[in-house]
Amino acid sequence: MNIENRKIKWAFLCSFWGKNAHDIIELYAQQKQVHTQISLVIYEQESCGAAEIATKNNIETLFLSKTNYENNRAYQQKLCDELKKRKIDFIFLLGFQHIIKEKILSAFPNRIINIHPSLFPSFLGTKTAIQDALDYGVKITGITTHIIDDKIDYGTILFQSAIEVEENDTFESLYPKFSKEGVVIIHRTMQHMNATLLKS
Repeated sequence: MNIENRKIKWAFLCSFWGKNAHDIIELYAQQKQVHTQISLVIYEQESCGAAEIATKNNIETLFLSKTNYENNRAYQQKLCDELKKRKIDFIFLLGFQHIIKEKILSAFPNRIINIHPSLFPSFLGTKTAIQDALDYGVKITGITTHIIDDKIDYGTILFQSAIEVEENDTFESLYPKFSKEGVVIIHRTMQHMNATLLKS
């Protein structure tokens, strides 16, 4: 296929409502994309904003809940099979709560990206990084996107974006800053990974 016509297929994995995935799908729906194709949203919460907006934009959705599988191995095997079946190029973990295991890591080497609400190496291995930053009293926190490996909150850093913490900030006032900046850094990350693949 001519590189000018190449569509790079992305899958989003979401465990909850999917705010980040929802917002980036909304952004991409408003812009003509040359190489990016959001091909699949895999979700596991029935009330999922990312799945809803994906459906409105003719993006395939797939409901896969870990609770419907005998064990984690069976669940991750199913995830891997569905992603490979669709010839997905990159996977973006956008609020995905499960640790990706060797089966998927081997099938998609250096192709799985995560977003974490802190500036690496601060506040790692936690699901409450925004609140942790507030509790610790930091003046600057932020967002990191990174290629994952077999360690939790580790791997190759792709982009980081700083977010200032105001003196009177609470979780409720700080979270929207993360949501707004999240769209920007996810977009930058996707464009970067696309360019890397097209050059290879």
